[in-house]
Amino acid sequence: MENILRPLIVIGGSVVLTLLIGWVTDRLLRKADERHNETPLWGLLRRGRIPYQLVLCAAMLRGSYDEARLLDEHRVGIGRALTLVLIGAAAWLVVRIAAAVVETSYSRYARAHRDAARLRRVRTQVSLIMRVVSAVVGVVAVAAMLLTFPAMRAAGASLLASAGILGIVAGVAAQSTLSNMFAGLQIAFGDMVRLGDTVVVDGEWGTVEEITLTFLTVRTWDERRITMPVSYFTSKPFENWSRGTPQMTGIVHWHVDHSAPLDAMRERLRDILRECPAWDGRAHGLDVTDTTPNTMQVRALVTAKDADDIWTVRVTVREQMIRWLSEEHPYALPRVNTADALLPPGRSNGRSSHDGATSRRVHEPPRTGR
Repeated sequence: MENILRPLIVIGGSVVLTLLIGWVTDRLLRKADERHNETPLWGLLRRGRIPYQLVLCAAMLRGSYDEARLLDEHRVGIGRALTLVLIGAAAWLVVRIAAAVVETSYSRYARAHRDAARLRRVRTQVSLIMRVVSAVVGVVAVAAMLLTFPAMRAAGASLLASAGILGIVAGVAAQSTLSNMFAGLQIAFGDMVRLGDTVVVDGEWGTVEEITLTFLTVRTWDERRITMPVSYFTSKPFENWSRGTPQMTGIVHWHVDHSAPLDAMRERLRDILRECPAWDGRAHGLDVTDTTPNTMQVRALVTAKDADDIWTVRVTVREQMIRWLSEEHPYALPRVNTADALLPPGRSNGRSSHDGATSRRVHEPPRTGR
């Protein structure tokens, strides 16, 4: 009877005590979260209740398993398994606590500062710091797990003796990975590119969606994802439209006939911009920038507060100006000139009026009769 009750009391008592302590701790964190609404720390700490309970249960079972006197022949293996669970759960709990502290610090900083560019920079640094902390904790946890095996401890001396050679080999083999990791840290603390920045990379326009220690993801305007190594941004030039102020100047081009009413087009541009909410009112203008034998190129300059609004202003101005020209001034649209060239005064083309009439009749469309 004792062989049944003893393991049941030890194991069952550890599980029940773990659940009880976990429930009490969760209630305390919930009350603290309701009482202190100005900080999200207590609510974020509740995310670690599962690894917290695993740590408690593994620690209690590891400490009281010898008293259970269950499966004595496998006592060493079971004890080592409980130790591995304890180490893994402890690493998981440390990562959750660190994430809660870092997220709380960022929330306080975001409430105190309203500069969007500075917030994106801090957010980038915070995310990369969390990845570094997770990687370090994971490596330490794996190392601690390996040290629980006697064979690993015995091989430690030989591993340390060959650490120099292995380090050189690993450095050569992982040169690309290490360069990307250092580039990720350089991006995080060098303020080169941040989460949410609008960038142009290899002719693709998009927004930085994710930054890790090794790669960076850009979400394009058509919802595609471009993933590239972070070392690209430290070794090649790219456009960052969010650096400094987000205000932008956009350009709209038209090809119109030489007889296009430029003054009327300037007035129409002003009217279009006044009715466009995306225009920030800073500046606008319309000028002739180039000519061809058949058309001239007209350029409009418009401004907006950011990259999204400048796109809206450009497409609105382009569409409404073309519609207005086609309705009010159709002669201003590009056309193919099929008339004879005008000669300088006093010069004749060597043809009689009869020949000219014949030439004009040749170009007339044929008449069809019934």
